[in-house]
Amino acid sequence: MKICLFWHRRDLRTHDNAGLAAALASGLPVVPLFIYDKEILDHLPEKADARLTFIYDEVEKLAAETEKAGGTFLARYGAPLAVLETLLKEFEVAAVHTNEDYEPYATKRDAAVGKLLKKHDVEFHSYKDQVVFAKEEIMTKSGTVPKVFGAYLKTYTAKLTDEMLLPYGSADAFKKAHLHSFSKEKAGPRPTLESMGFARKEQYFPPVKLPAESIVRNYHKTRNTPADEHGTTRESLNLRFGTLSVREVMRQAKGLNAKLLAEIIWRDFFMMLLWHFPNTATESYDPKMRDVPYRNNEDEFRAWCEGRTGYPLVDAGMRELNETGYLPNRVRMTVAGFLVKHLFIDWRWGEQYFADKLLDYEMANNVGNWQWMAGTGAISAPWFRVHSPESQLAQVDPELKYVKRWVPEVGTKSYPAPIVDHKFARERSVEAIRTARIAAS
Repeated sequence: MKICLFWHRRDLRTHDNAGLAAALASGLPVVPLFIYDKEILDHLPEKADARLTFIYDEVEKLAAETEKAGGTFLARYGAPLAVLETLLKEFEVAAVHTNEDYEPYATKRDAAVGKLLKKHDVEFHSYKDQVVFAKEEIMTKSGTVPKVFGAYLKTYTAKLTDEMLLPYGSADAFKKAHLHSFSKEKAGPRPTLESMGFARKEQYFPPVKLPAESIVRNYHKTRNTPADEHGTTRESLNLRFGTLSVREVMRQAKGLNAKLLAEIIWRDFFMMLLWHFPNTATESYDPKMRDVPYRNNEDEFRAWCEGRTGYPLVDAGMRELNETGYLPNRVRMTVAGFLVKHLFIDWRWGEQYFADKLLDYEMANNVGNWQWMAGTGAISAPWFRVHSPESQLAQVDPELKYVKRWVPEVGTKSYPAPIVDHKFARERSVEAIRTARIAAS
C-alpha cells in the first residue's frame, strides 16, 4: 500500500499544523516521521544537551499520540538524504509532506530532498507553518526587501487578518485519520538518546501551553524587568520547536497586547531577512563593517562567557544563561552590546556562544539581533551607539534583585573590578569602527 510520510521538523505537535493537515487531507494513509539529523547533532558542543532532551521527549509524545490514534510513528537517526533513501526502499512512499524551514542549511537540504524524491517519482510538498508571512509576501512599495522594521510592521499588521490566524484542523483530523500501522519489526525501533551517543540533561522547560492572560496583558509593563520570572511569556522555546504554533500565540497576543504581537512579528521579520540574505549567518550584511579590526582577546571573551566582567548586569545575565539556557530580552541586548562594543570582540563569537547555550536558539533571531547590536546588519542600531551597562542596570534592576540572584558576591571584595572602563571602551570601539568604515568606502 502506498503511503504518505509527514516529516516533522520544527513543528513537534499535531494541533494547528499546516503540513500535517495537508498530509491528512491527501487521501493517502499517513505515517509521521522524525529524523534526528546527524549533520546537526554532530555539532552539538556537549553530549548531554537540554535541547536534544526536549526534542526527544516531544518526539516520544508524538509517537505515543500516533499509536493511540492507531498509527505508526517512524523515527530515525542519520543524515536526512540517507534516511529518506532507505525509507524509499523499505516502504511504498507516494508523497512526503513537511513544513518549510528558512535557514541556509535547511533550504539546501530541502532542495536536495526534492531532487531525490523526484528521481523516485515521489511527490514533495512543503507548507508555510512557522511564520505567518514569509519570503517575498511582504515587500516595499518599490519591490525591494524591507529593511526598516517599523514600515514592515505597519504593512504586516495591515495585511494580518483574523482568518490567517485560524488553526488548521490537524488535531481533529489526526484523531479520525487514516493513519497507517506497521508491525514493530517493519517499523523498527526508535532511536534513544543513548543509541545516538547522547545523554539526558534535565533542565526546566516552560510548559507547552499558552501563558496566563495576566502575563500577556501586562507584558509591555514587565518585559524589561528581569527579576520578574513572570514578566515575559517564555514562549520562545515552544515557538522554536513548534510545540505551540505561531498562529495560536499570535491569536492570544493580537487580542490582548499590541507590544507582544510586535515582538512576535520581529521573528517573522528576521526569518524573512535570513531567507533573502543567507550569507548573513556568517558574514556582516554591511560591506563597510566586514573588515572591522576586532580585538578578539580570548581571556576577556572567557571572562564574558563566565560572568566575570565586573559589570553586574552583564555577569548576572551570562551566569543565568550558563545555568538555565535562558536570557531575558533586555539582558540579552546588554550582554551582546558589551561584548561587541566594550570588549570589541567579533559578533560571531557571541552568536556562536548563544547558539551553544540558548534553549530557544533560533538562527534568524540570533543572527539578526547580534548584527543589530554590532551595527553590521540589514537592520541595525547605529554603529556608534554604545550603551552603558551601568545605566541599563539602573533602568531594569535598580534594587539589584536580579543581579543578587545570580551574582551574590556583588558589592564584596570577591567581586572583580570592571574589566574595562566604559568611557574608554566606547571611544576605542567607535574610533576603530569609524576608521574601518572610511577605509572601506
